[in-house]
Amino acid sequence: MQNWINTMGMVAAIVLPLWNIPLIVKIVKRRSSRDLSLGWALGVWVCLLMMAPSGFSSADPVWRTFNMVNLVLFSGVVFVTWKYQ
Repeated sequence: MQNWINTMGMVAAIVLPLWNIPLIVKIVKRRSSRDLSLGWALGVWVCLLMMAPSGFSSADPVWRTFNMVNLVLFSGVVFVTWKYQ
């Protein structure tokens, strides 16, 4: 049972941040990020940066994976939001 729970957690840790990709594509296609606040995006990104050391040094592979994938993909959201403001 524990193995199944860990597997599901790992799948979710990888899949959840992938929802940033359609947001990035939408912004690039419209060439506008007017429906997103740059302040909100930067606020979330700074919080992710502050959580990153905990995630990167964690023994929990799900938390570590989520932090890595989410930080990379949300950095893309911040970049395109800033670029298309």
